[in-house]
Amino acid sequence: MTTELLQDGPTVSVADSRRFLALGVIALAQLMIVLDASVVVVALPSAQHALHISVANRQWVMSAYTLVFGSLLLLGGRIADYLGRRRVFIAGLLGFGGASAIAGLAQNSATLFGARALQGAFAAVMAPAALSLLTVTFTEARERARAFGVYGAVAGSGAAIGLVLGGVLTQYASWRWTLLINTPIALVAAFAASRVVRESRVEVRHNYDVPGAVTSTGGLFLLVYGFTMVASHGWGSPLTLSLLGGAVVLLGAFVAIEVRSAHPLLPLRVIIDRRRGGSFLSSLLVGFALLGTFLFLTYFLQGVLGYSALRTGFAFLPFSVGIIVGATLASRLLPRTGPRMLMVVGLALAAGGLLWFSRLGTDSTYLAHVLAPEVLVSLGMGLAFVPMNSTALLGVEEDSAGVASALINTTQQVGGALGTAFLNTIAASSTAAFLITRVVSLKNDRAATVHGYTVAFEFSALLLALAAIVAGALVGAKHHHAPVEVDAASVALESSMS
Repeated sequence: MTTELLQDGPTVSVADSRRFLALGVIALAQLMIVLDASVVVVALPSAQHALHISVANRQWVMSAYTLVFGSLLLLGGRIADYLGRRRVFIAGLLGFGGASAIAGLAQNSATLFGARALQGAFAAVMAPAALSLLTVTFTEARERARAFGVYGAVAGSGAAIGLVLGGVLTQYASWRWTLLINTPIALVAAFAASRVVRESRVEVRHNYDVPGAVTSTGGLFLLVYGFTMVASHGWGSPLTLSLLGGAVVLLGAFVAIEVRSAHPLLPLRVIIDRRRGGSFLSSLLVGFALLGTFLFLTYFLQGVLGYSALRTGFAFLPFSVGIIVGATLASRLLPRTGPRMLMVVGLALAAGGLLWFSRLGTDSTYLAHVLAPEVLVSLGMGLAFVPMNSTALLGVEEDSAGVASALINTTQQVGGALGTAFLNTIAASSTAAFLITRVVSLKNDRAATVHGYTVAFEFSALLLALAAIVAGALVGAKHHHAPVEVDAASVALESSMS
């Protein structure tokens, strides 16, 4: 393999011995990002008590992070393309570590909320930079599949690992360490990245698409904020409708701007390609649906089975194992089978597991009724994550790798925000409907709660089945790949600019 990348310094081949060390650093950073979204969940009650956070405001420990993260991802991806992906990656790591330290040492709720938002901002530049570095570093089909296998395993299992880690740290140390632990990890990763990760960025830097950046950031912010407000204000409230209406207007303006822009923030060719479009849409549906696995299964384990936070975290360990096994299989099979079969089979298996969860009842047990479908969902998602992420970036021009990578994270973040509001509403309304015709009692209350969870699982299964159909219809059966080609003049130009 002789593909050359734009470097800060002497021209080097992608095929150097440090590329797998770089993969380890990128995987570590991705694990930190994914962990941060779930590790705080278990620590939230302790943080709420320690900082005297009201019930109404406790959601902002999570929402401040996801709101900023989701709304800034597209802009963060383009910044990485223009300023240098390694440079932005390292800056994101250092900023994320610093924000984590501020959050962990917070003495009041305002400081914690602000630091969580700052974490989201740095994650929004770090995540697309990390994924685009994989894209431009691993161009040979088998190595690319292996790299995305590692990435997929980390991305898929990180949330479950975070629940375990959050329980351990909260119970044996302090809730503050669920945040402080990011700081040393970020520092180590940043130092390692400066040593083993090669720099790359676009050949020619254009002016920033300021109107596109403003409308996309504002539109995604209002969209995520609007769905966050559903839990407390309802779907029909003036606030919710105003936020969602504003999101539609701004995102519509964003599309119109991108069509006309000479140098768009999100080149529409990135998403109109049939294979990539199918992967992005599947990723959105997965983000929408998969949260039900963690959210409602966590409620079931703690509320119905009486598990502690720590025991709940360990109950999710098989999920991590299944993701890793599925991703490993996918990375080996992808060069031979192509992405479509793996995505369809993986999403179908995961949908079957969620449908199996819909059979849970008040007398269910973990070993008899939870473990098997949990493994099925995780194995299926491990099979699907690798080809989904790889195909979403397949054939993307090198100068758009960052923004394409950002779009994958955007679909997952936005999908998760939409899924939280939608599935919570489904569960709550199903619970209320169950109780209408029944006598009020503790037994019926528990049965109604579980009924709400199972209906939510059914909708989640339907969404994953739809994702499988989308993959089957749009994603190609073969995994053709053309290496990124950069001429010597461009390399020399880029070296001189640095």
